[in-house]
Amino acid sequence: MKNEEQIKEMVKQKYSEIALQDKEINQSSCCGSGTCSTEVYNIMSEDYKTLEGYDPNADLGLGCGLPTQFAKIKKGDTVIDLGSGAGNDCFVARAETGETGKIIGIDFTPAMIDKARTNAEKLGFNNVEFRQGDIEKIPVTSNVADVIVSNCVLNLVPNKKAVFQEIFRVLKTGGHFSISDIVLTGELPEKIKSAAEMYAGCVASAIPKNEYLSYIESAGFKNITLQKEKPIIVPDDILVNYLSAAEIETYKRNPTVIYSITVYAEKTASCCTPESGCC
Repeated sequence: MKNEEQIKEMVKQKYSEIALQDKEINQSSCCGSGTCSTEVYNIMSEDYKTLEGYDPNADLGLGCGLPTQFAKIKKGDTVIDLGSGAGNDCFVARAETGETGKIIGIDFTPAMIDKARTNAEKLGFNNVEFRQGDIEKIPVTSNVADVIVSNCVLNLVPNKKAVFQEIFRVLKTGGHFSISDIVLTGELPEKIKSAAEMYAGCVASAIPKNEYLSYIESAGFKNITLQKEKPIIVPDDILVNYLSAAEIETYKRNPTVIYSITVYAEKTASCCTPESGCC
């Protein structure tokens, strides 16, 4: 079992490779730099092309939802994208906030930050910035964001509970998030959970759906809503890299356990304080 720092380093290396290689190679796989199937990519990804602000140079085909479409972003909002990659969701969010808004993209990988900044400069956006950082310790002061979005990123982070606590800290009171991610509704085979490629493919480090939602609730969020949910089918040409033929048959006999969800929640005003003794 890998420790948290090993997982982080593995993810950073994988996504550095993705940032530095051609988009066509990324889009031939779900994880961008391994032996993943085109079929998985087609199932996991969502089509951004109809959304205002979409920039094909910023779309590396690594998402599993369309959180910006559900995020209720308004003109002038401050929006933070966790795991911003090459800037795709940031640029879509910027189309919603307009020139009076502010967009901050946070990413763990220096190569992704460089790529996103280059894309923003080409587009002439002066209200979109990118910061390198660990989303377990978001490099933003408290009570800044009106909206936080993230697309298929939190599942890569070892301490998901800490991320939701950080999201709560960074959001303004009355703010909200919309996050697309991968969760589980059953057990994955151990050989899949231990595979480095499946970590980068947003599968091996996913946690049970109920546990994921409990972290959101325990962080203090209210009005938690599942905005979208869809099953993720891992095809045989992926499974054969990790499982025997008999193990594949056993895996496929069970109900689908991997799901993409888009979840929404709000940081609401509190009617009391800890000092008053009613919290």
